[in-house]
Amino acid sequence: MRYLFFLILILTVVHGFAQDPIRGAGNRIRGMKGAMSGQGTDSLGKRNKNEDSITINYRYLDTARQYRIDSSITDFTRYPIPANYMHLGNTGSPARSILFSPSLKAGWDPGFHSLDIYKLTVERARFFTTTRPYSEINYMLGSRSEQYIELMHTQNRKPNWNFHFQYRFINAPGMYKSQKTSHNNYLFTNWVHSKNKRYNNYFIVVGNKLQAGTNGGIQDTLQNGNYINYINQPNYVNRFSIPTQLGGDAEGGYNFFNTNVPVGNKYNDLNIVMRQQFDLGRKDSLVTDSTVVPLFFPRIRLEHTIQYSKYRFMFVDEKPEIDYYKNHYNYTLPTGQTTIDLGDIWKELTNDISIYTFPDSKNTQQFIKLGAALQNLTGILKDSNQYRYTNVFGHGEYRNRTRNQKWDMMAYGKLYFAGLNAGDYEARASIQSLLGQKIGSLKLGFENVNRSPNYLTNPNSSFYLMPQPSNFKKENNTHLYAEVYQPVLKLNLSGHYYLVNNFIYLTNFYTYQQNSGLFNMLQINASKVFSAGRKKQWKWRADVSIQKVIGNAPVNVPLVYTRNRFGYEGNAGYRRLDLAFGLDTRYRINYKADNYSPVLGEFFYQNDSTVKYKLPDIAGYVHFRINSFKLFFRAENLNTFRILDGFGGWTNNNFSAPNYPYPGLVIRLGVYWGFVN
Repeated sequence: MRYLFFLILILTVVHGFAQDPIRGAGNRIRGMKGAMSGQGTDSLGKRNKNEDSITINYRYLDTARQYRIDSSITDFTRYPIPANYMHLGNTGSPARSILFSPSLKAGWDPGFHSLDIYKLTVERARFFTTTRPYSEINYMLGSRSEQYIELMHTQNRKPNWNFHFQYRFINAPGMYKSQKTSHNNYLFTNWVHSKNKRYNNYFIVVGNKLQAGTNGGIQDTLQNGNYINYINQPNYVNRFSIPTQLGGDAEGGYNFFNTNVPVGNKYNDLNIVMRQQFDLGRKDSLVTDSTVVPLFFPRIRLEHTIQYSKYRFMFVDEKPEIDYYKNHYNYTLPTGQTTIDLGDIWKELTNDISIYTFPDSKNTQQFIKLGAALQNLTGILKDSNQYRYTNVFGHGEYRNRTRNQKWDMMAYGKLYFAGLNAGDYEARASIQSLLGQKIGSLKLGFENVNRSPNYLTNPNSSFYLMPQPSNFKKENNTHLYAEVYQPVLKLNLSGHYYLVNNFIYLTNFYTYQQNSGLFNMLQINASKVFSAGRKKQWKWRADVSIQKVIGNAPVNVPLVYTRNRFGYEGNAGYRRLDLAFGLDTRYRINYKADNYSPVLGEFFYQNDSTVKYKLPDIAGYVHFRINSFKLFFRAENLNTFRILDGFGGWTNNNFSAPNYPYPGLVIRLGVYWGFVN
């Protein structure tokens, strides 16, 4: 069935290109490199004189800066797990950053973040402007029927009206028992502005349905710092036969349409946002030979934003292993109950009113903004009891991106005056300067956040399993950072200094604690591109991160993490070909990596076992782009090959967390189309 689906998908797109020659817009899809940094041309590429061209760019809700679509092919790990993240052994499984990155957001936090990287969010919703309808179809097929599908379409129905739709689906059975993941995401945006430029209406709908099976880790034991037994036995080369902590004798299956997860985390959310803006200022016009283009320069902007969100966080085990929950959570099933079904449901309604003033009416990226908001929260929590909360907060912001593009300044503040999170605040400031085309750029920044503990530490939550009530203080995080980019040397350096007070952490499968002391974290990152060959087409892309805890803190991080890509990047003599192939390696120093709590869906601090890397993770890749068509082929975890009892196999697995091994060899093939309708 999966191959039939793949064939239909290819034929559908080919048919679409054949029906309309403009859809074969290959010679107009070039010029999209450097999109996220705002580089490149302002169209999708060159055109011939007999075809219509397309100009396409986009922006986010809280910025007026324009971005362009990224067509680079050098980094496949954006789909869907970033390279600096570790995960529990399967695409779509719980994941966290290897680099220290505490939460820097104040206010209400329901506490479930292990699947955040698979979400579509309001903050990253894009609002397009395009002169032609534009679509993308992305498809990836991996080992054991792993599927990744992403569809996108945007068009301007009128010059002042654009809509955008995006859908994403991830389905991966996994190499081990009870590891199946199934994620569905959809996003819709609609942007309308009046012809006289005074009124803007932004509308967003974002939904995520995330399901991640969990097995509690394999049942290997730890002796003298080494994992032994099943993982190293030749009788268990088929990793699905290794016993796991949860899931029992789960059946293996590769049915594309089977999305049932009998044991694991199920998180759903729906977000609906509407923002309206009305500007007061000065009208003007641009007169050409044949048209008059109306212009408007705002001095005052009135803004209203309303957001409704609904969240459902569930942990389900249809056939629970009673001893596991008793030993790890001190939890026993209520009388007459045969399944575990824990859940928190939240509803959120926020009304925000703001006013802007523009000191320079011709520069909308310089403004002062003041606003106030009322947030209403309703939770259906433990024992189906309903709880209602409110928050009243104010916020202010100053931004100035100068018209010569050399300076970019930002200052932001947010304070919760009353309600559930009274006393929380955020303060941020940054300044960035382009010092010169050869000198590069410099960015300096500061953040300080005072935040309430997440709601999982509240006894009202269904997931609160501690026997005694908590009494945690607010956590305070300070972050200082600097970033330098030198284009001639192709060198990017950044330094991050964190100062953390009253750090709240999970110390085992269900117990939270607070570190009353103060500790520091220093993190230094460097990225450098080395080039060789007559045309400088052989590349070594090196990324290195060094991080160190200063002080006595319940935090374990690897001292060194590095990623290196060695390969060719060029056109191999063909003008329309963009080719990249080589080896992609990742390595981190052995350290006592966090364990994982399946019920709470959180990683937790452990100081008992060192999680070792036997060899660097190694992947071989071939990526290429011809006009608007991109193809990715990757053979991952080549480092797992070894001879075991005289037989070769992909069984020398690295581990990401105690009892959570990465898979053996994984083959992935991805195809990506972007075309003009």
